Amino acid sequence: MRLSTLIGKTDLQFKGSDPDILGLALDSRKTEKGFLFAAIDGEKTKGNDYILPALQNGASAILYGGSYEIPEGFSNVVFLKSENPADDMAKIAAAYYPEQPQHLAAITGTNGKTSIADFVRQILVMQGKKAASIGTLGIIKNNEAPIPSPNTTPNCISIHKWLDELSKEGFSYTIMEASSHGIAQKRIGAARIKNAGFTNLTLDHLDYHKTMENYYQAKEGLFTKILETGGIAVLNADIDVYGRLREACLKSGKQVWSYGINGDKIKLLKSEALPKGQNLHIRFFGKEHNFYIPLAGAFQAMNVLCAMGLVAAMTGSAENIVEYVPQIKGAKGRMELVGETQGGAAVFVDYAHTPDALENTLRALREHTKAKLHVVFGCGGDRDNSKRPVMGKLAEELADVVYVADDNPRTENPEEIRRQIMAGCPHAQNIGNREEAIRLAVAGLAKGDILLVAGKGHETGQYIMGKVYPFSDQEVILKYL
Repeated sequence: MRLSTLIGKTDLQFKGSDPDILGLALDSRKTEKGFLFAAIDGEKTKGNDYILPALQNGASAILYGGSYEIPEGFSNVVFLKSENPADDMAKIAAAYYPEQPQHLAAITGTNGKTSIADFVRQILVMQGKKAASIGTLGIIKNNEAPIPSPNTTPNCISIHKWLDELSKEGFSYTIMEASSHGIAQKRIGAARIKNAGFTNLTLDHLDYHKTMENYYQAKEGLFTKILETGGIAVLNADIDVYGRLREACLKSGKQVWSYGINGDKIKLLKSEALPKGQNLHIRFFGKEHNFYIPLAGAFQAMNVLCAMGLVAAMTGSAENIVEYVPQIKGAKGRMELVGETQGGAAVFVDYAHTPDALENTLRALREHTKAKLHVVFGCGGDRDNSKRPVMGKLAEELADVVYVADDNPRTENPEEIRRQIMAGCPHAQNIGNREEAIRLAVAGLAKGDILLVAGKGHETGQYIMGKVYPFSDQEVILKYL
């Protein structure tokens, strides 16, 4: 595709030859002859530092920002200076991979994105539609096995390549998770999103966003800058920022549907906790319904309501949704019942790795616990450390037995991470080795107890000093059960 065609929806300009671009790259190592390389800053890297390697690998065009002195010997290369390289690259990627599913939606919020995206896809498939989801679990087409993805929200080239492929394969319905990083870094800036949902906003990612206000602004950007005019925003009416977000949506020309106890279109009237699920009484677009969902926890009820709203928005109909909800299966690693001991204690795995998620999960399981509630958890390295003592305090307050274990320490000293957690839960057992912590926790269960192993969810590896070691909470739990 000619360069002039690729930059048609940007303000970029160039003189001279109009090369045929054979591919796109954000990584100089993956740049090949005839490619356009985008020099975009990372959290710890400067994009312009990688222009020369990209040139040496045969790039025909370079997209860059800031000041850069073009080296000699590359007069045949087109250099495109941009005021916002990330934004322009998203538009270029969308032009290079032009096809997108007709009904494209996104879900954002601190917690719940993965479950909601999975529920939306499941309901759409049960309705007989070809549907896909993109997010933490990877790319899932209909009910096929996930295709792994390195990030919750992949880079803009990967996103548009996948959207293009899904559209060409006939997947007219697709929902994607939109992380705050993905929104702020313009990874989904050129996606034609017609409907979007918002779950909640709680403490997380302050290592990147620095303040809760910045974090909120990143999330709000999905609705005010990316969601198409006239699109439907499905918002949680029970959270503190609801009024502010609703107003921002309306001012930017979006429709608003709300869900929750205070919801309008999707209202929770009553819920009843049962041993392995719950009964819900809701009002859905004016009609009342009673049904069972095989999912534990009040937050899962909220996730289901949001998913129902998004399906209605994507299909343009509220009919034939409620009848499928009882058949929903929990997403991998999200309040997943892994097994039970011979004595009758249950063991759950959940991805909860933020204070809000851990609190919600423990409170939810408390409703199902007849005796003691146990928890194994840790905090990731090279991430927001302010939440560590907060999560420790919550664990000690809400669980009866607490084990602090390693959870992706990455390049940090795992002992220091656990020390920061233990500041909030001084009575917890500090067991660094995660497998040993799980073994001890399972061995300590009695009839009527519940054990939550939190933090890793669907993950199958431990990230330690630049290496990934195979590790699955589910496999270890089953080993000791």
